[in-house]
Amino acid sequence: MDVDALYQRHRDALLVFLVRRTADTEVALDLWAETFAQAVASSRRYRGTTDAEAAGWLYGIAKRQLAQYYRRGHAEQRALTKLGLERPPASDALLREVEQRAALADLRRDLAEALGALSEPIRDAVQLRIVDELPYADVARSLRISEPAARARVSRGLAALADFLDPIAIREATAT
Repeated sequence: MDVDALYQRHRDALLVFLVRRTADTEVALDLWAETFAQAVASSRRYRGTTDAEAAGWLYGIAKRQLAQYYRRGHAEQRALTKLGLERPPASDALLREVEQRAALADLRRDLAEALGALSEPIRDAVQLRIVDELPYADVARSLRISEPAARARVSRGLAALADFLDPIAIREATAT
């Protein structure tokens, strides 16, 4: 596998993918760097033969990085460390360029609109759990509801946000 060619073909789109899922350019750059470092570190084990398979493999690595980030609250850096690499600090100009390329301002506007469309009880539960990062027990206590009810409200809210934002993602994917 030619990891350099894979990097050249997918670096920009993968970075936009990560920025739009984290809404934090610095975190996205960390995840992006770790994704490519893991691709380099595991490229000998890769068995695909087409660009589509390579892209799927690369995005699979990126999705695992995202999942770990959401679980742990920070970007992994094991592969970067193992390879003796580090991501250079990003300049303000680079951060602005990446955010513009990812249409982050539009995403934030769309997300605010989607949150505004939620009922107040569901919006409050999503705010406490996702934005304020409170455990479900604290969300329940704050809203004076049971923990299962808090989980249900958050789940319904996230599903509604996904339904609202999905057409936007589909529209963006087909516009390029």
